[in-house]
Amino acid sequence: MTQYNRWSHPHDIDKRYTKKVAYFSMEFAIHQALKTYSGGLGFLAGSHMRSAFDLHQDMIGIGMLWKFGYYDQERNEDQTMRVLFQEKYYTYLEYSGITVRVDINNHPVVVKAMVLKPEIFGTVPMYFLTTEVPENDHLAQTITQRLYDPEPMARIAQSIVLGIGGAKVVEALGGADIHHMNEGHALPLAFYLYHKYRNVDQVRQRMVFTTHTPEKAGNEEHDIHLLERMGFFNEIPLEEVRNITGMHALMFNHTLAALRLSKVSNGVSKLHGEVAREMWYDNEGVCEIKSITNAQNVPYWMDETMQKALEKDDNAELKRRKAEMKKQLFKLVANQAGKLFRPDVLTIVWARRFAAYKRADLLLRDIDRFFRLIHNPEFPVQVIWAGKPYPFDHGAVQIFNKLVKVAYKRDNVAVLTGYELELSRDLKQGSDIWLNTPRRPREASGTSGMTAAMNGSVNFSIQDGWIPEFARHGENSFIIPIADVTLPDHIQDDADYENMMRILEQEIVPTYYKNRDRWMEIMKQSMRDVIPAFDADRMAHEYYEKMYNY
Repeated sequence: MTQYNRWSHPHDIDKRYTKKVAYFSMEFAIHQALKTYSGGLGFLAGSHMRSAFDLHQDMIGIGMLWKFGYYDQERNEDQTMRVLFQEKYYTYLEYSGITVRVDINNHPVVVKAMVLKPEIFGTVPMYFLTTEVPENDHLAQTITQRLYDPEPMARIAQSIVLGIGGAKVVEALGGADIHHMNEGHALPLAFYLYHKYRNVDQVRQRMVFTTHTPEKAGNEEHDIHLLERMGFFNEIPLEEVRNITGMHALMFNHTLAALRLSKVSNGVSKLHGEVAREMWYDNEGVCEIKSITNAQNVPYWMDETMQKALEKDDNAELKRRKAEMKKQLFKLVANQAGKLFRPDVLTIVWARRFAAYKRADLLLRDIDRFFRLIHNPEFPVQVIWAGKPYPFDHGAVQIFNKLVKVAYKRDNVAVLTGYELELSRDLKQGSDIWLNTPRRPREASGTSGMTAAMNGSVNFSIQDGWIPEFARHGENSFIIPIADVTLPDHIQDDADYENMMRILEQEIVPTYYKNRDRWMEIMKQSMRDVIPAFDADRMAHEYYEKMYNY
């Protein structure tokens, strides 16, 4: 096959976006049929690739072709969660003609680039890297099997493939003006560029960085000697690595190194930008940290019928379509849980990754009060949970299973498995309330509420991530007052729980049942306010304006 050795956009590039940008991400949520993502980071990257295509930007995506995806979420006999790693094969990906070599742990590893052409899913050209080639031994072939492998050396190897392998693929395609690292996973890219230019300023001119998490676990650290042995630094002597990164201790912090080797970086909401600056600005040599709030691609996520009905201010059509979308969601509930939910009942959905700080089970803090809420004969409530815990986070899996047990044999509570793009869309379209309960300020952005708002689901949230930029209590959302973050976690949880239940019992439920006109106004205001501010076209434009052309 001839080498696909150009960026190959199917359209002319918009003159505002002529800088060539290669966007590196460990995960991309592009389409249900391509399982290369775990959660919000991937959803965000997928929307970025779609909007970059829609805006005719000169960009490509560089990702990893995960043979087993993240994992398939199944059920055991007792309905508790089962983790399934199943081989995937995508017939629509083509060999790009590009194969490169990286050195991992003193072994040569062959990396093959598969291309996802723009016409398949409406993205910029994307290159997915795999080590699953006959030239590699068994161990090398396993590098691209599992997204977020629990084995530290495998994770380091994955970073080398994405960062150094990806940089070589970009070179084979004619090079890029800017290399955008979405999180620190592709950091070896910086050392590849340094090896090439031998000048830190030259590296910085070519690299920008997005940090996504204030969570310690999300900001990776490894033993610097292990990284050197594995080939993370691309043959640069350790002393030189220490000098250019300012890392003189045993543990090497990936995020801090990225902030020192990029020309500019960003947090993913205004609040997260502040939190990130507070976290990192005390360190010498870090670049400026701006804020570019995450967003989602409207044509992919928003129901067209709802959009048209909103434009015409047609309440009857909005109500009809919302009821239809609820019925669609409730078919999935019936199939998975054997329960028949009712479209005329207020439906609350909590759906996202089961990370501890997101507090999936906050609603159950007082179980008797929860049962009183859902069993009120006058104003009934239906609750759905969904989400994929990290498969090796046993605490998170336990919370998932606890919810399964609470839902068992109750006709108006369900826990759904398989929270991927399609189920995510169905939940947003079929819910009345999108519940978000992170411990503030630990949610960097949290984009799921944006796509919920696009589909007439009203946000009910802690004031974290993107929410402070959007929400007005009782106008377009319902907001849980800010708890004192200096207090111990369990006291914050108590305060958040009390406020959440008070608003549910005294405001949300009565408004839904007794004042439908006001409910419709809140829902419509939410749909109006979410676009264009939280449309990924705005975000993709801002990246060029604030980062690439910086």
